[in-house]
Amino acid sequence: MVTVHPGAPWALPRVVVAAPASGHGKTTLATGLLAALRRRGLTVSPHKVGPDYIDPGYHALAAGRPGRNLDPWLVGEERVAPLLRHGAATPTPADIAVIEGVMGLHDGAVGRRGYASTAHVARLVDAPVLLVLDTTAQGRSAAALALGMAAFDPDVRIGGVILNRVGSPRHESLLRDALAEVGVPVLGAVARAAEVAAPARHLGLVPVAERAPESVAIVAALADLVAATVDLDAVLDLARTAGPLRAPAWDPVAAVGGPAGAGRPVVAVAGGPAFTFSYAETAELLAAAGATVAPFDPLRDPGLPAGTRAVVVGGGFPEAYAPQLADNATLRAELADFDGPVVAECAGLLYLGRHLDGVPMCGRLDLTARMTDRLTLGYRDAVAVTGSPLHRPGDPVRGHEFHRTVTDPGHGDRPAWRWDGAEHGFVTDRVHASYLHTHWAGHPQAARRLVEAASR
Repeated sequence: MVTVHPGAPWALPRVVVAAPASGHGKTTLATGLLAALRRRGLTVSPHKVGPDYIDPGYHALAAGRPGRNLDPWLVGEERVAPLLRHGAATPTPADIAVIEGVMGLHDGAVGRRGYASTAHVARLVDAPVLLVLDTTAQGRSAAALALGMAAFDPDVRIGGVILNRVGSPRHESLLRDALAEVGVPVLGAVARAAEVAAPARHLGLVPVAERAPESVAIVAALADLVAATVDLDAVLDLARTAGPLRAPAWDPVAAVGGPAGAGRPVVAVAGGPAFTFSYAETAELLAAAGATVAPFDPLRDPGLPAGTRAVVVGGGFPEAYAPQLADNATLRAELADFDGPVVAECAGLLYLGRHLDGVPMCGRLDLTARMTDRLTLGYRDAVAVTGSPLHRPGDPVRGHEFHRTVTDPGHGDRPAWRWDGAEHGFVTDRVHASYLHTHWAGHPQAARRLVEAASR
């Protein structure tokens, strides 16, 4: 096992799996790579660029440890490398970190010149890029594309490519010859007929927690695929070319300033198939602030965990489970009357309302919600409007939205946030609920304030 002094530079082998655009097969190859390396007996640390919650679930299944996000928009540039180091060292030091990119290599926050892009994160963590190319209907142009991706930002080092959806042995030979001309190594080639894919839904892949047996089989198939088509030794050699990781590891205790309040109040955190969207650092920050974190499943648990003093209900797909959530009437009634602080993001907001697509929910908030055909998606620069268990009025917060539902009304008399000249969300004496997803590593005071409120 690797031994690493927390403050010393760490020669952590690491590689970023990227692509010219979405749909080239990043998640397929990254997940398969994690699983194949783990089969070799390596301890692998999985990471995802951006705010995605679903891909890290597949990563976690493949690697056997939490999948973690690296997002400069949500946590700040200065925390990206420390969070990588923390994740790669927790619970044990990893032999290699695999970082899956988001969208195209150079695509980031709109209008911010690549900020929060995969390329931006690759620079921040000083890691080489393994480029996945969908070669459908492409020949020599694949080499021009790889060369252009590398030349666009000379500070991003493309160390090799994986050819995906290759049509035939002749097609593969043509592609390899063209890439050799421009000096880009080919580290693997996946035939079009061999590709394995996870099932999708309106917001992306179906989360692992919703279909565990099938997900295990898919990850095993991806490991087989990558082991048979990718030169794992070459990938390891590429990952070892990353420079020493000099940033100290992110520390949740230091981030929150130690325990807040007396005792260890129980903070119940929703999970299960309907509420799968959560960052690993949320529970770590709550525990560091002095809470006892207790998971519960609104689909199955008849009540909150014993001694619950605060509740966190994050994102997920309640619309896919609305009848089952409605059937758990005892838990809905308990949440409607719960007298401690409640924090809800997106799916949690819908669950606290009166109805979702006509199906009864908790009734804690006077709103109804329904599915639409319109996707609301993007990063948000928000300011807290109303004081709450999470934030003081005027606190700046960066987050993101990702949903196809709308609420009526769109916000409460005491809104949670303001951005783009409009008000959003709902705040009552004890509830903070909105569509905005935030990463508490970027705003650790939220965890501390919640535990302080629970202690009171």
